[in-house]
Amino acid sequence: MTLALLCSLMFAAASYGQQALGMRPRVTSPVVNQDGTVTFNLYAPEAKQVSVTGDFAEIKQETLPMTRQENGVWTATTAALAPELYSYNMNVDGQRFIDPANSYVNRDISTLSNIFIVSRSADDKGHLYQVNDVPHGTLSRVWYDSPTLGQQRRMTVYLPAAYDGKKRFPVMYLLHGHGGDETAWGDLGRTSQIMDNLIAEGRAVPMIVVMPNGNPTCNAAPGWWHEGMYTPDGNAFRDRGAKASMEESFMDIVNYVDSHYKTIRKRSARAVTGLSMGGGHTFGISRLYPETFDYYGLQSAAARMPKDMESFDRQMERLFASKPRLYWIAIGKDDFLLQMNNDLRTYLDAHHYPYEYYENDGGHIWRNWRIYLTMFAQRLFRE
Repeated sequence: MTLALLCSLMFAAASYGQQALGMRPRVTSPVVNQDGTVTFNLYAPEAKQVSVTGDFAEIKQETLPMTRQENGVWTATTAALAPELYSYNMNVDGQRFIDPANSYVNRDISTLSNIFIVSRSADDKGHLYQVNDVPHGTLSRVWYDSPTLGQQRRMTVYLPAAYDGKKRFPVMYLLHGHGGDETAWGDLGRTSQIMDNLIAEGRAVPMIVVMPNGNPTCNAAPGWWHEGMYTPDGNAFRDRGAKASMEESFMDIVNYVDSHYKTIRKRSARAVTGLSMGGGHTFGISRLYPETFDYYGLQSAAARMPKDMESFDRQMERLFASKPRLYWIAIGKDDFLLQMNNDLRTYLDAHHYPYEYYENDGGHIWRNWRIYLTMFAQRLFRE
């Protein structure tokens, strides 16, 4: 990439607040059109080749070449898109960029991507994922002590709009995947938007949602603890070891939540669910604390069958003898963990343990996990 091109992109990113000066074409991007198509625009007059890559296709990433206009603005328009939250990036002469005209950006491990939402009605996913004119809950970053791990750790807590410090509420514990942290479900999963909308529409019971950091060797998200601004890669500090596993330390979280919030402190008012690694944690938590939670949700779960099957058999027998209200497994048919989940289902079927199973299109992607959260939340705490 030439120095002139890099400078022009940096200047474009920094100068959108000065568009009224008339120094360059006014660029809006993305533009969600009435027919469901989406148009991207990028001012890069020195560029030779520009494209936009995003999750516009149902299963795989799709790259659209952009066309240069006479005023130096490159443009491309998608086919009509289904209602959904989408992510994308620009590619300029082989270099990946976020769209300087779009200030809405998410971080997934170390990757930054722009986002936008397509919605056509109040009944679609796009509407569910966006901020609507409904009562809003509160999303807080909270530090708590974990005696088991010997650390102060950070988690995200969602309090429903009806939370007033007097009435008690049930709790859903929501766990992230490998490389994620306590911000993942709130940012990438749109948890507060989904819960606000479901509760406002009467589709979910008002509940507290707790999103902890599932990495026992990391106290918090990158940049938010004493290790500083390291580059997140999904494996940070794993080689230093931990005093205990996420599952073994999990009751530290439950005890903190019960002692600091107005919770209903009984099994029927507790649920735990997670994606990928967090689904594996849910799998382990269900066996360690079979009478603490009544609802379990394994989303694209890394649910490995252990080598010690004798101990595993005893744990599973105790879990299902306690009659949990819901043991739920959800995964995409193109997910690389599908066989692992099928192995678990084979075991459950062989022992006649009751569970529910949901399989849809797609793979190991946030698009699916937002769907699973939406489905699972609606099943909880209904007497």
